[in-house]
Amino acid sequence: MKFCDECGSMMKAEGDEWVCGSCGYTEPRDEAEESAMTTQQDQEESEIVDMSDVGEEAMGPTTEIRCPECGHDRASYEMKQIRSADESETRFFTCTECGHKWREDDH
Repeated sequence: MKFCDECGSMMKAEGDEWVCGSCGYTEPRDEAEESAMTTQQDQEESEIVDMSDVGEEAMGPTTEIRCPECGHDRASYEMKQIRSADESETRFFTCTECGHKWREDDH
């Protein structure tokens, strides 16, 4: 993956050049530089994990919160940093009754 030196947008390989779709800037491709890039083909596929038979104790911590789908008052949760480091974490909930998933951000 290469980013445009002019505007910062992601560039696409077209023949022997990198072309920016946003501003039109072009740059010659460099074989040595590209050989160091990681491609999707180089990465292993992740497996889908079936959690339907996992007991509640293995689902992680739970908290008392009302599910917006079924009204149940318990959900498992996890917290992830998905924005910049100076922003608070996002909380992801999964209802222990119906399996509905939702997220909660601090604004």
